[in-house]
Parts: sequence; C-alpha cells; structure tokens
Amino acid sequence: MARAMFEYTKTVLEKVSFNPTLFCKELHKAVERLLPFEIEELMIWMKPMLLQHPELATCVPLLPK
Repeated sequence: MARAMFEYTKTVLEKVSFNPTLFCKELHKAVERLLPFEIEELMIWMKPMLLQHPELATCVPLLPK
C-alpha cells in the first residue's frame, strides 16, 4: 500500500509540474504522507524534473534535510 502512495505522488507531481504553486502544495502533502525512505527516493526522482522545470526549485525548501 505504501508503495502505491509513492507512485501516486509521483504521478500527481508530474501532472501539476506546469504550476509551481500547485506543485509546492502537492509536495507539502507528499512530505506529510510518505515514509522517510520514500521522501529520500522522491528527492532523487525530482532532480531531473527540477532541471527541466527550474521554476519548481522554490519548492525544494519544503523537503526535509
């Protein structure tokens, strides 16, 4: 079940990547719902997306250090 949430989160983030405000909102929800190791995987997954959409980099501070 947890893996399904991670995959769903990636799908949602891809779909809202056109809008930084929506992306930040969905990223915030993801950080609240995902397990710590899934958040690490999400950060790795997001790196190429941030290269394609640099305007989304404003959301990175929402991720835990």
